[in-house]
Amino acid sequence: MMALTVHSKEVGKWREMWLDELSSLRRLSEQTLIAYDRDLDQLLQFLVNHLGEPVHTKHLQNLTPTDWRAFLAYRRANGAKNRSIARSLSALKSFYKFLAKEGWATPDSLNAIRAPKNDQSLPKALTAIDAKRMIEDGGMLDDEPWIAARDIAVMALCYGGGLRIAEALALTPSDFDGNDALRITGKGGKTRMVPIIKPIYAAIEDYQRKCPFQPGPKDALFRGARGGPLRARLVQLKMQKLRSAFGLPASATPHALRHSFATHLLGAGGDLRAIQELLGHASLSTTQIYTKVDSAHLMEAYLKAHPRS
Repeated sequence: MMALTVHSKEVGKWREMWLDELSSLRRLSEQTLIAYDRDLDQLLQFLVNHLGEPVHTKHLQNLTPTDWRAFLAYRRANGAKNRSIARSLSALKSFYKFLAKEGWATPDSLNAIRAPKNDQSLPKALTAIDAKRMIEDGGMLDDEPWIAARDIAVMALCYGGGLRIAEALALTPSDFDGNDALRITGKGGKTRMVPIIKPIYAAIEDYQRKCPFQPGPKDALFRGARGGPLRARLVQLKMQKLRSAFGLPASATPHALRHSFATHLLGAGGDLRAIQELLGHASLSTTQIYTKVDSAHLMEAYLKAHPRS
């Protein structure tokens, strides 16, 4: 949290109440709450320098469109991209709506500011060969057989089921619907059913047989070396080692396995709506970016192979 000299106690109180409401009523994920709190923190840090004194409620009430544009210029000067700025504005509008509901400020001046268009960068998928290699040889750098089996199972879920790394690590034994499907809790607490193909289920079973820890029905399935829930950072570090061993680019991350799942399904003729459901996207427009990825791959292959290219 920020030092008290950055804002008044009253502003700190509104900040905590806003975050509590986002958590309890809107059920936003912990990662989203951290991001929203960071966005508000950046505004308050800017205002301290902009105004020359700690931020009080009156300052939040009196911000003008000129102040907001100065804040956006400050964010850009510190390297923020359009996507980050747009999310920041969304978070701050949420905070101002909360203040308006409590009768302390209105979002009028902020609503006059348009969010920048996102810099639409295409997801970087692995080739099918590299994705398969990451999973099949994913345990090659581990001395402990159960840890090797664990890492293979996690990566198999990201590529074979299109799971986010946080979704895979949040799985519990009770989330298994027989050996055919998984109940996944995604962003915003939304649940979806994801089918499990046999190789994924076999990888999970292999891990469970070898794992020295036996989690309860509601405990995290994947465990760290000391028995606690496995942390995403450990999976990311493992992927980093595998990238180095296999000579893969820095874009080969756990999330790239999810991108690869969607890209390869689409390339094989998968239905876009079905892929949307499997990924847990709220909007089809989010899934449609993979059509551009597939087109990019086709053009790349065309330019490499066509004799007149």
